[in-house]
Amino acid sequence: MKIAILKERASGETRVAATPETVKKFASLGCDVAVETGAGETASCPDAAYAEAGASVGDAAATVKDADIVLGIQAPDVALLQGARPGAWVAALFDPFTRRDVVDAYAGAGFEALSMEFMPRITRAQSMDVLSSQSNLAGYKAVLAAADAYGRAFPMMMTAAGTVQAARVFIMGVGVAGLQAIATARRLGAQVSATDVRSATKEQIQSLGAKAIFVENVAGIEGEGSGGYATEMSEEYQRAQAELVSGHIAKQDIVITTALIPGRAAPRLITDVQIATMKPGSVIYDLAVAQGGNVEGSVADQVVEKHGVKIIGYSNTPATLPADASALFARNHYNFLSAFWDKESGKPVLDEEIGNAIRLTQGGKVVSERLLG
Repeated sequence: MKIAILKERASGETRVAATPETVKKFASLGCDVAVETGAGETASCPDAAYAEAGASVGDAAATVKDADIVLGIQAPDVALLQGARPGAWVAALFDPFTRRDVVDAYAGAGFEALSMEFMPRITRAQSMDVLSSQSNLAGYKAVLAAADAYGRAFPMMMTAAGTVQAARVFIMGVGVAGLQAIATARRLGAQVSATDVRSATKEQIQSLGAKAIFVENVAGIEGEGSGGYATEMSEEYQRAQAELVSGHIAKQDIVITTALIPGRAAPRLITDVQIATMKPGSVIYDLAVAQGGNVEGSVADQVVEKHGVKIIGYSNTPATLPADASALFARNHYNFLSAFWDKESGKPVLDEEIGNAIRLTQGGKVVSERLLG
């Protein structure tokens, strides 16, 4: 069983799909691991470390030659996979809803595409969930980036020259990224509040010491989606929330938005009119900027200033923390394959629950129900 790790080629991608740590673990399962030269350089994983861990290091062609499994962060171009075994597995982020052409290309080439972002959010798959591991880091980084752009201190400071008031931070969307953003902002000494369409998150917000901002007594809330994700809100709830948020956001120094709905454009949470009510020098960090943005006027990888408010959003926030992001993603990959490892056949054998959830292509066809439905 040969596992191949290619260098990421997407613009701005600094992560790598395996680290020397996971190479050793795969070797202990009896796998041969091949790593493309320079694959881990931007993630502080030099070629020498891979070689010491037992991997062979070479060019792309040698890396994928006769590979049974290719692990990636973002799905590699099919052309890079020439030489891999027929029907080889490729486990990576495919962005299937917006990059259907890539999925079709994999089907046409006869590879089995395994979409790591389709990993079901169930208890036994938590250690394989790349979206959670990467979102955790994204929430942390969003607060640090916003703090760096903010022209004042975060904590309250009492000095002989007077008192500096604590920054007010508002988190919109309390998934994995939002919860980490709350925790990070609290550690930095800010006054933190948060909101979400899912009523179940209220206790989570309060448990982290933040103030929960929720619409009360409004019928038709549809915030609880399947698999732990949010879904769309009723029109009544949207109106009530917009009213509540407008009043609250005007008092905030920093706002971090994290709302995403799988397969759809990011919901608009903050309008230009609301931005205009914020104090000059305030900062907004839009974690959903790559999917269209939660904030009107946000631009990926640019700092935009509107009404005296800075709006920030990286298209790939986890990639700004490449060493830790790679370590977690690589462990997700290892946890996934090792959980299904069959000792007798010397390869992983997927079960229906997880296999059917993440498999996009098989036998030359697109087989994912989420793409065919």
